[in-house]
Amino acid sequence: MNAKGKVFKYGDNIDTDVIIPARYLNTQDAKELATHCMEDIDTSFVQKVEAGDVMVGGWNFGCGSSREHAPLVIKTNNVSCVIAKSFARIFYRNSINIGMPILECEEAAEEIQAGDVVSVDFKTGVITDETTGKTYQAEPFPEFIQNIMDAGGLMNSIQG
Repeated sequence: MNAKGKVFKYGDNIDTDVIIPARYLNTQDAKELATHCMEDIDTSFVQKVEAGDVMVGGWNFGCGSSREHAPLVIKTNNVSCVIAKSFARIFYRNSINIGMPILECEEAAEEIQAGDVVSVDFKTGVITDETTGKTYQAEPFPEFIQNIMDAGGLMNSIQG
């Protein structure tokens, strides 16, 4: 599994209420929720994001609540992966549970700019900024997590 897309870049401590504001959590419809992804800091995100695009964040991406809605709305917007300096522990686990690829790579998250085109090889953990030609090395997923990602999430992976 690989990814390639345009970068949407955000800073440190992007919390789950920024990713999906709590005022919209009166529905469980992922497509409806996804229409509000990032709107409090990037009102044009849902209009500009295209299938395969990549989200890049700073330290502690996904901090805040434990709800799965945050990685779900990112995935529902067809973002192919999130690269950050670090992830909040619960966001990291929720992302794996729903099959949303995430990679920690401090150098990549620091240097990659909004609008760059980035490709990611999940098997090797190599992130390539196609715009600048620079490559970065993230820790690839262990085989058991890659199997969860390939299946589209934890429940799909255990159902066979």
